[in-house]
Amino acid sequence: MVRTRSSQIKASIIVPTYKENENLRSLTKRLFQAIASSSYSHWVELIVVDDNSNDGSAETVAELQKEGYNVRIVVRTTERGLSSAVVRGFQESQGEYLVCMDADLQVCQPLFFPVFLHLKNGVDWSQHPPECIPALLALLDDSSFVQATRYHPSSRTNENWPLYRKIISEGARVLARPLTSVSDPMSGLFGIKKEYFLKAKDMNPLGFKIALDLLVKSNIPFRAIAEFPFDFGVRQEGESKLTGKVMLRYLEQLAELYFWKFGYSLILFLLVILVLVMFLLAKIAGFM
Repeated sequence: MVRTRSSQIKASIIVPTYKENENLRSLTKRLFQAIASSSYSHWVELIVVDDNSNDGSAETVAELQKEGYNVRIVVRTTERGLSSAVVRGFQESQGEYLVCMDADLQVCQPLFFPVFLHLKNGVDWSQHPPECIPALLALLDDSSFVQATRYHPSSRTNENWPLYRKIISEGARVLARPLTSVSDPMSGLFGIKKEYFLKAKDMNPLGFKIALDLLVKSNIPFRAIAEFPFDFGVRQEGESKLTGKVMLRYLEQLAELYFWKFGYSLILFLLVILVLVMFLLAKIAGFM
């Protein structure tokens, strides 16, 4: 494994973690094995942003560095949260292409939305996310934002995924629909060109999903967004990051994004609708 000089970095892969040490070695090896035969073989860095797990993650990364892998870890001791971890990783990055992915090693599918995407010959999308990264980076050559989606007809969800998680995911997606036209703004696997990340203003590091914040605030044209389907499986190791506090922060994030995008006009519109509903209810009650 040849180390990459910082001046050569074209793509930075950001992996936010908490208690994910069991997956780090496999993820790192598979990622660099996947890019070894691609045009990005000497242009990629892996940045792990860990929320002070104290589970051996820092030691694992140090071992991987000694083995020659271009990976480093940022251990945060005073901050917590998915979105802020991704933002920190993007800020630490040296690449022009920024990719966010989870460390839970779930599954991708080999199909695309044909309106936006062009499949490169010889690309195999039947493996796990680390193997998807070279093609995702290739898509960023022609797009400004690339995201995996669970809502393409070809996508499948593991039958062992709990029903309550499906309900939460669908509810979160519906609530975000007025903000963005992408099919799965909750997806944790996405890439963005750094120029658009830097254009995003008033980023909220406390939100549930940083992709949604970026889609709303970076003003990326819809025609510059690419999506690809993937099979959503259960995690192999580690702990789920979805908690009640995270869901509450997502609702707070939605409120902030609605206000950011629509301003006082939305609030006024909702108040008018509320008054009309109350008036109609009063009229109905008067005739009863």
